[in-house]
Amino acid sequence: MLETATQSALPVNGSAVTEQQSRWYAAYTCSRHEKHVSRQLHERRIDCFLPTYQSVRRWKDRRKEVEFPLFPGYIFVHIMEAERVRVLQVSGVVQLVTFNGRPAPLEDSEIESLRCGIANGIWPEPHPYLTAGRRVRVKHGPLAGVEGFLVRRKDKYRIVISIDLIMRSIAAEVQVADLE
Repeated sequence: MLETATQSALPVNGSAVTEQQSRWYAAYTCSRHEKHVSRQLHERRIDCFLPTYQSVRRWKDRRKEVEFPLFPGYIFVHIMEAERVRVLQVSGVVQLVTFNGRPAPLEDSEIESLRCGIANGIWPEPHPYLTAGRRVRVKHGPLAGVEGFLVRRKDKYRIVISIDLIMRSIAAEVQVADLE
């Protein structure tokens, strides 16, 4: 039977060393370089995630549906902390989001639920960052297990999901029956 440990208890210089594992990190990009950075990361076979949404833009002579990043200026990368140099070498990446000088990992559940929801057809939109309000959890549907804040817009309900590390939020429509 194989077991995987998230930490090893081998002391080195009096402290426990954590085993390296892939985590999600937020990479800060140059303005409007998110798609370019995403392409370069894919070319280098670095697992990344750039959530986008569709918006209709109007010009004098036409209307066009354009794809924009949900979190402008950020792209999410799934790497081991030791691989951060490979990400920082990509043209357009400014830095990884850090806390006290060390790359700050995101909760895997936040990114995985967002990926799953987008893959299953939710239509998220950017929303002003929220930290207070009525907290709910989605029981059913593509966002099952996700926690967020409930807001009402006209006759519909939306869940606002905040990613605290980058202080950004998105909103997606939900059915009240799917919430707890």
